[in-house]
Amino acid sequence: MFVEKEMWGNIPLLHIHTDNMNEDTPVVIFLHGFMSAKEHNLHYAYQLVHKGVRVLLPDAKFHGDRSEGLTEMQMNLKFWDIVINSIHEVEQLYNELKNKNLLAHHKIGIAGTSMGGIVTSGCLKLYDWIQTAAICMGAPGFIKLGEYQLQQFTKSGVNWPMTEEDVQKINEVLGTYDVSLTPEKFAGRPIFFWHGELDKTVPFHETYKFYETLREYYQANPENLTFMVNKNAGHTVPRDGMLAATDWLAEHLA
Repeated sequence: MFVEKEMWGNIPLLHIHTDNMNEDTPVVIFLHGFMSAKEHNLHYAYQLVHKGVRVLLPDAKFHGDRSEGLTEMQMNLKFWDIVINSIHEVEQLYNELKNKNLLAHHKIGIAGTSMGGIVTSGCLKLYDWIQTAAICMGAPGFIKLGEYQLQQFTKSGVNWPMTEEDVQKINEVLGTYDVSLTPEKFAGRPIFFWHGELDKTVPFHETYKFYETLREYYQANPENLTFMVNKNAGHTVPRDGMLAATDWLAEHLA
């Protein structure tokens, strides 16, 4: 197994593969969480590569090798900018895979934890070339998550430097990427959700409510949609969730 540190365009990433992989090998782009970095998801990559899947672990804007030393508050102000930038960079990585002759098919999955799961949701709205996805602690409803984040900042006494007009403008932008507004965009593709019921960072109930709505769109193929619930977990994916997510991706890319 090779773990290679590469630059694809302006995106630093880890490219994890074996020497017998080729253009017919399925690929997963796995996206890290807020204030995290690409190296923190090597355990997902390890499982996937052993199942015959090539893995790309990119650093999001302002994270990992792209850090600019911003404070957490400065990063919070840029959260949705980072998410939207990552959504577009996933397409950039997809095009690079094809340019490098590493993808001669559509066997490609997108997955991520926390912010990475949020980015994955947005990608599913925009890109019909995604074959399967795993959303761990993610929120398909961008506008509702944004409202929840503002409520949490207010509760914690943070003086949030945004007017109502600013928030309205952001919501208009978020609507472009908010797949909860257009659940038909999932188009019956195999999707795996994992979420802990005690999650206070990305609320469980909104994601589960969306999953229940989504089930109506999967009546012809209900086996393509699953939601793994952990009643005792907060905002951390335990080992069984990680294994289930990687099993799902590998199975549906085979």
